[in-house]
Amino acid sequence: QVQLVESGGGLVQAGGSLRLSCAASGRTISTYTMGWFRQAPGKEREIVAAISWRGRNIYYPDSVKGRFTISRDNAENMVYLQMNSLKPEDTALYYCAASTVATGGQINPHEYNYWGQGTQVTVSS
Repeated sequence: QVQLVESGGGLVQAGGSLRLSCAASGRTISTYTMGWFRQAPGKEREIVAAISWRGRNIYYPDSVKGRFTISRDNAENMVYLQMNSLKPEDTALYYCAASTVATGGQINPHEYNYWGQGTQVTVSS
């Protein structure tokens, strides 16, 4: 069993930056694909980034491409999401998730096995 805890959310003005962290415990995540998702009120949960176990396969949707960067430190059992040039439409609850499929490519929530509780990101205009 893997436990995931997100941190780093907050309130930021449009154009600002935040760095989200995801701390994993219970077992190593070094062979898992890791993803960041977000969900705004009244909307479906959507992926914002995913990274395969070695970091060779990385996915971003067009909505965040060029602004968000996912990274991982397998030795520390950590995953990060650097978010730059934030927009009000980035406002959402952000979740860290782990998939037991290592090779990446998972972009749908049902493909992930473990979830954190989420951290709120609010971007003011």
